[in-house]
Amino acid sequence: MDIFTTMITPYKKDGSVDYETAERYVDFYFESGLTGIFSVCQSSEIFYLSLEERTELNRRVYKRSKELAKMYNRPFTVVSSGHVSDTIEGQIEELNAVWQSGTDALILITNRLASAEESDDVWIQNAQKLIDNLPADVKLGLYECPYPYKRLVTPKILDFCLSTGKFYYMKDTCCDAEVIAQRCKQLKGSMFQLLNANCQTLLESMRNGAEGYCGIMCNFHPKLYAWLCENFEKEPEKAELIQSFIGTLGFTEAGLPYPLTAKYHMNLCGIPTETSARNRNSEELTEYAKSCMRQMKTATDYFENLLLNC
Repeated sequence: MDIFTTMITPYKKDGSVDYETAERYVDFYFESGLTGIFSVCQSSEIFYLSLEERTELNRRVYKRSKELAKMYNRPFTVVSSGHVSDTIEGQIEELNAVWQSGTDALILITNRLASAEESDDVWIQNAQKLIDNLPADVKLGLYECPYPYKRLVTPKILDFCLSTGKFYYMKDTCCDAEVIAQRCKQLKGSMFQLLNANCQTLLESMRNGAEGYCGIMCNFHPKLYAWLCENFEKEPEKAELIQSFIGTLGFTEAGLPYPLTAKYHMNLCGIPTETSARNRNSEELTEYAKSCMRQMKTATDYFENLLLNC
C-alpha cells in the first residue's frame, strides 16, 4: 500500500515561497510513516505559482525526499504535476521542466487535456501528443483535479493509458466506491495503481483493490493513514474505528479554508508557518477555523496514543 500526502506551499512574510519550511514538511511526512509525496499539485497552489517556483519547489521536495530515503534505507516516492497551461505546447514545456527538476513520475491533470465539452478522443489525442514530447523513460500518472473543472476518467481513457505502458499512478477523486471498484477491476494485474483521494471511501476501496491513499488529510493526521493502509487486513475492527474517525474529520475539506487550515495545523505540529495563501484570503482563517484545527489535533493525538501506541 502507498500513502501519499499532497504538498502544500509555505510562504514567507513577503509572499515569496519558503522553500526551507517546505523541506521541513518533507521530514514531517517521512517521519509520520508516509510512503510518498504528491508534489506541485492543486494543494501546492500550482495555478498561482510561476513555472520557476513550481520547479524549484519540486526540486527541493525531491532532493530532500531522496536524502531521507538514503539516510534511513526506506523508499520515499515523489510524484509531481505542475502543468497548468491551456495549450498542449505550454504543458509540454512545463512538464519537461518539472521532470528535469526531479521526480519519480509526472502526474497529468485530467482537465488540462480537453475541455468539458470535448470528447475522450480529443483527450486521448492530446495525451498522446504530450507523451510523444516527453522523455522516453518517463513514468506517468493521472489526477482528477477538481479545478477548474473535474474531468473523471472513463473506461476508454483507462484502456488507452494501460495500452501505453507508461502509467503507474492515479489519484482518484470520483468519491464513489462502486466506480472505484470497477476501476480497480479494470486495472487489476497491471502496474497502474489507483490511490483514493476520498477518505470516506478509503477502507472500502482498499478492500476492493485500491492501492492506498493520496489526499490532503495526510497534512493533518498522516500516522493514522499510514497505520490504516498497513494494517486494515490484519486488524479489521480497529480499521473500522479509524476509518470512522478519519472519514468524519474529512468533511472539513469542504467546510474550512484549506490550505490555510493545513498551514495553521503545521504550527500546531511544531513547524512555524505563515498562515497565508495565494488562492485564499488570510482572513478566511477565522478563530472558528483555528479552534476546529486545535480540536482535530487533540482528537488525533488521543487516537494515535490510544490505538496506535505512537
